[in-house]
Amino acid sequence: MSVEIEERSAGFWFVRGMGGIFSLPALILMVSFVGFSAYAFEAGLTRGEAVFMTVTIWALPAKMILVGMMASGANIAACFLAVTLSSIRMMPMVASLMPEIRTEKTPTWVLLFLSHFIAITAWVFTMQHVGAVPRERRVAYFAGFGITLTLSNTALVAVCYGLVASFPPLVAGALFFLTPVYFVASIWATARQTAVRIAFAIGIVAGPLFAVLTPGLDILIAGIGGGTLAYLIDRFAIRGRRRAVAEDLR
Repeated sequence: MSVEIEERSAGFWFVRGMGGIFSLPALILMVSFVGFSAYAFEAGLTRGEAVFMTVTIWALPAKMILVGMMASGANIAACFLAVTLSSIRMMPMVASLMPEIRTEKTPTWVLLFLSHFIAITAWVFTMQHVGAVPRERRVAYFAGFGITLTLSNTALVAVCYGLVASFPPLVAGALFFLTPVYFVASIWATARQTAVRIAFAIGIVAGPLFAVLTPGLDILIAGIGGGTLAYLIDRFAIRGRRRAVAEDLR
């Protein structure tokens, strides 16, 4: 890395991070947030509620789960637990990204603040590009991208919420369907462990089933039950078979 690049100011790298808003992952996410606007509108949320949800919860799957449970009439405790369990999956992303961007001089409060902006799109984009950024400027780079991505989509939800009502039914339906498609595709594409893929497959089947059997608690039961079952299958069936094969080869 040249001396000239290393001497660039934090402001330069913040602006460079902001430029990531024009990347393909960011654009796909923005289109998906247009779909979320349609979803929020159809679910009966007000514009203010949709905007507040975007800037505070941020992660699109968590918002989808919350709106879906609210629309199904689930109580607040079930909604809280489901969104919390959904957001726990961000912890490995935070744990893997923070060591890549922080330095010994980075204040803890800055890292805590920036952790709010870590979701699938921000994590994938930053991990792909942060290696080319000087370590002293990586916090500024991620801040530029994460904050810009969040505020841009918040503004997009505010604007598009009022527009989706005037869309033709076919267009509104397509946008409404786009968000769950992005949700499903992004989870499958970013899954790196067998247990995650097994849990995904179980959830696809268990979600609709429990929606009929236990409406209001379907996401919570399918999530906890499917995740636990996937872990047991991976731990005792798949890993156990691999260990047995490895022992036979010795």
